[in-house]
Amino acid sequence: MRVRHQLEPASAGGMANLSSNFVIEDDLSRDVYCILGMPVDAIGMQSCLRRIEAAAASRMPFLVSTPNLNFLVNSHLDPDFRESLILSDLCPPDGMPIVWIAWLLGVPIKNRTAGSDIFEALKLGHNAAKPLKVFLFGDTEAAGMAASQALNAQPSGLYCVGSLYPGFGSVDELSRDDIIDKINSSGADFLVAALGSKKGQLWLQRNHHRLQVPVRSHLGAVIKFQAAMVRRAPAIMRKFGLEWLWRIKEEPYLWRRYWIDGSVLLRLLLTNVLPLAILLWWLQVKYGHHRNDLVITQVHANESVTVSLSGPATARHVDKLIPVIRAALAAKKQIIIDFSNTCAIDTRFLGLLIMLRKILKGIGAKPIFIGLSPGLKSIFRLNCVEFLLVDNLTIGAHA
Repeated sequence: MRVRHQLEPASAGGMANLSSNFVIEDDLSRDVYCILGMPVDAIGMQSCLRRIEAAAASRMPFLVSTPNLNFLVNSHLDPDFRESLILSDLCPPDGMPIVWIAWLLGVPIKNRTAGSDIFEALKLGHNAAKPLKVFLFGDTEAAGMAASQALNAQPSGLYCVGSLYPGFGSVDELSRDDIIDKINSSGADFLVAALGSKKGQLWLQRNHHRLQVPVRSHLGAVIKFQAAMVRRAPAIMRKFGLEWLWRIKEEPYLWRRYWIDGSVLLRLLLTNVLPLAILLWWLQVKYGHHRNDLVITQVHANESVTVSLSGPATARHVDKLIPVIRAALAAKKQIIIDFSNTCAIDTRFLGLLIMLRKILKGIGAKPIFIGLSPGLKSIFRLNCVEFLLVDNLTIGAHA
């Protein structure tokens, strides 16, 4: 299980003060929800900034992915892309469609925490006396140079220590030793990649253990925004989810991507989101009363622990299961979760299962799920997490 540090709320002193109050945190501590198969953190801007600054201060690898509609589409088309989100350390909601879907599914995400906004907040709010060092990777050579000059034109919370335009190669070609060495030798705290969302996410995942820059993220349009080659949409358009119209005005070639993404969104709304919203509402009416509690029992064997869940597996019961999972992980036992008596499961509980899968994958293991009723399998399907069950069937065939 990977351990990182989480810090107390930041003071005006910036990163120097952040590094003084460490507490242990792991992926089970994240407030993660499942949004149509993607892990999305219910996190606000200030908490997001604290985690980024803490990772930079401790020099711990910290991959920030920013799920938006295009990420959702790619996660459904490419399992490797979806895996890059699951293996990320933070997934703040970037796009308004993600916020809308969250609202329909009762997920407590009210506002987007866009990658561009995170970058601007670090630029304006971080300690200018000790700025975060940024390396820009991707886009075009002219954009990288212009963005670097703009960032360093006056003191701010970010200082650019280099940029690199690698050309239009494959993920393998962009993972050459000389490229990785140049990025690492910059001494940067924050690596901003702009390679196209699919290639960028896969490149970051491929080179996760080779990169020495602690904080890394694919922030596609940030370099162009900083270089003033593309103007960002006005705040009112961003607020109402119309940024895509502005982006098409600025970069007309994007119309095809937005058309495809919009078509997929419409299909998912009809086939998954609305049926799931109705189902979750009905389950809340049926099992949401305080008398319906989740009872957790454990049976330990030599090499495994079977955790049986009786009742509704919902957000208000997540904190009961987390210590049980921690204990099983500490004991290095195979974790089997028995859903035979589970009457409901929601997006928060599925988010916890995704995090459990991530942790176990890191040590070469997988969770085993048993006793899933047809109704629960339908919930897994509507939430687009059938991959959890496929993994499970693979284990069962060799158990």
